[in-house]
Amino acid sequence: MIGLTLKHLRYFEALARHRHFGRAAEDCGISQPALSVQIKELEALLGAPLIERGTRQIRLSGLGEALAERARDILRAVEELDDLARAARGGLTGRLRIGVIPTIAPYLLPGLIKDLAARNPDLDIRPREAVTQVLIRDLVEGRMDLAIVALPVSEPALHEEPLFDEDFVLVRPLADAHRPVPCPETLREMRLLLLEEGHCFRDQALSFCAPTTRAARDMMEGSSLATLVQMVGAGIGVTLIPEMAIPTETRSAAVSVARLPAPCPKRTVGMVWRRTSPLAPQFAAIAAMLRPPAQPSASAAAPVASTTA
Repeated sequence: MIGLTLKHLRYFEALARHRHFGRAAEDCGISQPALSVQIKELEALLGAPLIERGTRQIRLSGLGEALAERARDILRAVEELDDLARAARGGLTGRLRIGVIPTIAPYLLPGLIKDLAARNPDLDIRPREAVTQVLIRDLVEGRMDLAIVALPVSEPALHEEPLFDEDFVLVRPLADAHRPVPCPETLREMRLLLLEEGHCFRDQALSFCAPTTRAARDMMEGSSLATLVQMVGAGIGVTLIPEMAIPTETRSAAVSVARLPAPCPKRTVGMVWRRTSPLAPQFAAIAAMLRPPAQPSASAAAPVASTTA
């Protein structure tokens, strides 16, 4: 179609995803009036309305719904063409969008970015912290290159690369440091502080020690592990945190850390990317940088040297 551009498709895809002109404009890095002009131009090219404008949120027309799906496919294919060219050049250059879940990002991401930048000076690293569901959606739809999450994610379009297993530890008030470590049955009777809905770590903790009493079920929820640990220090309850969080989250709180008896709760930390990504060998090399030597790759990883500039 004469006049239709990738810019039209990118702006419309953002509007279809957010269903809000303001948020879509912010996502695209343009003003709201500029976005509106582009959408009206696209509607004029197609000869039919794409949206039904409301006072607060927009709704897509039948044509809009169909175009949104095809626009995502087209934009994803264009991204993969760019990745194909980058893969042919070898190494890692250009933009790399890395997503990490909140219970991993503060502890793993800074070191990873530092190592990647040192090995690949031409790499434009763009990290993002978000919950698993958001990262998986953005990966599948081509808005993210790879993500570090807790496995499994069970998404057929994604490759899962295990990195390492990690134990959960119990955080108690400092006054409880001398007491015996509670067994899972005892832990279920205690007031457990958890992350809010949407965090996979919350579900993992509940699967190990789902509260049974009414008092224990009256749980406090927090948006970060730091908040939960500070609340434990204030004597409100107990919580579980991943082992990698211990040095950062417990250094300024009046808490004690105890390892739970076997079989203790744990998670598998891994990296995921689209199965169709031409940069899969480079991503596997990044995974090799993060994996302890004792844990071999689940797939044929490219040499780490392939990520150097």
